[in-house]
Amino acid sequence: MIRKDNYTLPGAKGRPMLIDVTYDDALKNAPLVIFAHGFKGFKDWGTHNLVANYFARNGFKYLKFNFSHNGTTPDNPVDFADLTAFSDNTFSIELEDLDTIIDFAGSGSGMAVADGVFLIGHSMGGGISIIKTAEDNRIKKLVTMASISGFRNLWPKQSEIQWRLQGIIYMHNSRTGQQMPVKSTLLDDLDKHPLRLDIATKAADITQPWLLMHGEADQTVPLAHAQELYTAQPNAEFFVLPGGDHTFGGSHPYASDTLPASLVEFCDRAISFLRQ
Repeated sequence: MIRKDNYTLPGAKGRPMLIDVTYDDALKNAPLVIFAHGFKGFKDWGTHNLVANYFARNGFKYLKFNFSHNGTTPDNPVDFADLTAFSDNTFSIELEDLDTIIDFAGSGSGMAVADGVFLIGHSMGGGISIIKTAEDNRIKKLVTMASISGFRNLWPKQSEIQWRLQGIIYMHNSRTGQQMPVKSTLLDDLDKHPLRLDIATKAADITQPWLLMHGEADQTVPLAHAQELYTAQPNAEFFVLPGGDHTFGGSHPYASDTLPASLVEFCDRAISFLRQ
């Protein structure tokens, strides 16, 4: 039977992180996959729960979590109800959160991950996952989907001048209509840690097996990001999903109880890769 356990952990600056682990209770020692969501994402977005169930039916434990400063709260896990937290987020904070999650997985919490974990990162979470994989040998294999190749590729360079002058910038969320505030401390973080937060450089340092997947028709993070990552780390397995968009057919809300074809292909390829 497929089950889901829920946890709450203190993340960066003490802000709570909601966690769930989906698994087949007949497979006590199933390997653990950790999923890191992207910018303006959360663990229960769209198709994420269906993907978790798919992995669990195929012999994995699948852990999803909300980054501590992603803008959701324990009381509002699928809404951006805490834009103050969102505005305070940095990439170093997300790396700290992911480290906390991996610590939790190996802490005797019943997840049986003595041999390490597998990591899947989407979009910005892909960039965070690349850096973390390069730094942490507890991660045995990496899968990225629609990953960014650099944080500063996400906005026009010239916007940083006004961003710094005002101390804040607002990024439109087309789904919710919200103007999402991001403080210039995000830029400060990049300036203070230029080597650690250089995704392409970290990609070149990865020694673990890596499956790099990207949608051919991704309008949010263009395919050029994946090509840059593959150039940096040609030992990765690189697959371009024909016709795939940024979420591989997923959307929020997602009304169907079956995965879109592109996400099924992603899951099957990822599962085959992780089983090798």
